[in-house]
Amino acid sequence: MENKTSRRNAMKKIVEGAATVALTGAISSRLNAADNEMGVALKRRINHSVCRWCYDSIELEALCKAAKTIGLQSIELLTVEEFSTVKKHDLTCAMVSGIGKDYGITKGWNTKENHDGLEEWYKYLIDETSKAGFTNLICFSGNRAKKIDDEDGLKNCAKGLKKILNYAEKKKVTIVMELLNSKIDHKDYMCDHTDWGVELCKKIDSDNFKLLYDIYHMQIMEGDIINTIRANSKYIAHYHTGGVPGRHEIDETQEIYYPSIMNAIVETGYRGFVAQEFIPARADKLASLKQGVNICDI
Repeated sequence: MENKTSRRNAMKKIVEGAATVALTGAISSRLNAADNEMGVALKRRINHSVCRWCYDSIELEALCKAAKTIGLQSIELLTVEEFSTVKKHDLTCAMVSGIGKDYGITKGWNTKENHDGLEEWYKYLIDETSKAGFTNLICFSGNRAKKIDDEDGLKNCAKGLKKILNYAEKKKVTIVMELLNSKIDHKDYMCDHTDWGVELCKKIDSDNFKLLYDIYHMQIMEGDIINTIRANSKYIAHYHTGGVPGRHEIDETQEIYYPSIMNAIVETGYRGFVAQEFIPARADKLASLKQGVNICDI
């Protein structure tokens, strides 16, 4: 009887132990599923953001809620009027919009006649960005307009931007010029190669002026993305994504392998944000956004 009782107790413990393991496994699976659903299971080697304009068919309130669920920390390229909405949802704006009624991508710092108006506009934006607790403010070179060569445009940008850099430094705001392609999307745009942008950074020589390296645009203009990032990382404050060709989802439908690029970015010591800036081609735009974040979350 003793042996049978001992055997029975041993078996009972084994069964109970197995049940505990099964229960623990089930709970763990549920927690992991909940984590994935809530977006908190991201590795966090990359800080994730999304560009508002790509999802402008979705109200900002709804986009904020979806962003939190996916695991995003930022919605960017917002106007001053939109700051309060993202802050209400405990999100940041990793890059503030610099486009206004009179100035933007085509009309920028490469033209001397724009400098006075841009100085006034950007001092206002610097103030609002600083007050909101945000740190990055986008700017643009402007177009060549068939009358400004790249060397003169470089000098003009440096001269104009230096007028606001001391102010930006005091307010702890970084002015960030975006590299865009002039082949497909922004014909005649001047800051269309990394070398030109880096030369501008050197001329200005301020930690509060850097580049927005848009992977989509630079793949179109020059390729060699990883080597370029490694060589110029100290001049880059921010990154944007996008599928080539077409500027759609960054998955197997396009030519760039984003996990390798994200690894290269992390290896440079970069601790800023990477923003999804593709235009979803699928009906479920938020599913495409979540997929893009997961692809970049190396």
